[in-house]
Amino acid sequence: MSRGTFNRAILIGRLGKDPELRYTTSGIPITSFSLATGQSYKDKEGKVVEQTDWHKIVAWRKLAEICGQYLKKGSLVCVEGQLKTRYYDDKDGVKRSVTEVVVETLQMLGAKMESDRLPEPEVPVAELVVETVGNEGMPF
Repeated sequence: MSRGTFNRAILIGRLGKDPELRYTTSGIPITSFSLATGQSYKDKEGKVVEQTDWHKIVAWRKLAEICGQYLKKGSLVCVEGQLKTRYYDDKDGVKRSVTEVVVETLQMLGAKMESDRLPEPEVPVAELVVETVGNEGMPF
C-alpha cells in the first residue's frame, strides 16, 4: 500500500495556547499544542470572511523539549511532518480517533519577544546608501 503514496503536512500558523510538555512512562519527552491557520475570502455580499482552522500538533524527544522551552501562545511557527491518526477508547469506553501532525522539523518565525529584540540601528534607514549593481554584461 505504501508504494506511490506520500504523507507530508506543512503548516504555518500561531499557537493557540502554551505547549504542554510531558513525559511518557519511559521518560521520553512529548509536547502537544494546537496551531491556528487561517484564510479569508469574500462572501457574495463582498464582505471579507476570516476562517480559522485548528490543527493538533505533536513533537517528540529533543524537539519536544525545544518546543516546551521556546514556544508560547501566539508564537508563529512552520511545522513539517506526517499526518497520523491514532485510535483510543475514551473514559466512557467509546472508540475515538484523533488526527495529528507529528512534527519532524519546526521553524520559529516572526519577531522575538520585546525584551529579546535587537537595538535599533543608530543610522536612520533613510540615511543608508544602497549601492546597486547593474545587470550589464550578464549572459541572461
